[in-house]
Amino acid sequence: MIFWDFDRTLAYRPKGWTGLVAEVLGERSHQSVPPPDEIRPHLEAGYPWHTPEIPHPELDSPAKWWERVEKVISQAYMVFGCSNSLADELAAEVRERYIDPAGYVVYDDSVPTLRELTRRGWRHFILSNHVPELPDIVAALGLRPFVEEVITSAGVDYEKPNPAIFRLALDIAGDPAEAWMVGDNVIADVLGAETAGIEGILVRDRDDRAKRYSPDLAGVIGIVTPED
Repeated sequence: MIFWDFDRTLAYRPKGWTGLVAEVLGERSHQSVPPPDEIRPHLEAGYPWHTPEIPHPELDSPAKWWERVEKVISQAYMVFGCSNSLADELAAEVRERYIDPAGYVVYDDSVPTLRELTRRGWRHFILSNHVPELPDIVAALGLRPFVEEVITSAGVDYEKPNPAIFRLALDIAGDPAEAWMVGDNVIADVLGAETAGIEGILVRDRDDRAKRYSPDLAGVIGIVTPED
C-alpha cells in the first residue's frame, strides 16, 4: 500500500491559499492588494493543520470545517481594511474558488507513476491535510481510477503528522503488510508516518531529515520496488 499526499505531491494549486486570498481581494475591493509576504502571516494560524497535535472532532461536517477556516480568512481581510460584511463575502468567495478543480494542476509524473506502480501490484490511497471536498477534486482531476480511497483530514478528527491519522489510514486499508507514505512535507508526511511505522519518502523538496528522497514521483518506483 502506498499513501500519497495530494497538494504539491500529486497536484498543486498555483496560487495556494495566500495567492487566492490576494486575488479575490484585488477583484472584489477597490483597494491596493498587499504583497503575499504581508498576507501570509495572517494565514499561518487557525487552520486545523496548524495545530495537528489537537484532535478536532467538533469539525464533524464540511460546514463546520469551513466555518472555522473562513473565519481565519475573514479576519485577514479585516486586517487590510475590509468591513466585516465584505470580509465574510470575500472569505466565502475564496472557499468556492479553492474547491474548484479547475484551479488545480496535476503534475506530469503523477499519472504515469500511479499507473506503473499499479501494474506492479501496489494499491494506492490519498492521505492529505486538505479540504472536505478533496475526494471530488481528485475525481475531477482524473486521479480517482488509480486510488482506492481518499482520506482528507477535514473528514476525520486528525491532521498529519498526528500518529492517529496514520493509524486510521492503516486500519481503513486493512493493515497492509507493507506501507509507504509519499509526500512533499518532511514533517507531516515523512517523520509523521515513521512514528506510525510507515516508511516515508520525501518528494519534490529535499530535506536532510528524510532518509529517502526523490526529486520526482518516478523515483518512487525504484525505492518501493528496487531492482534485484
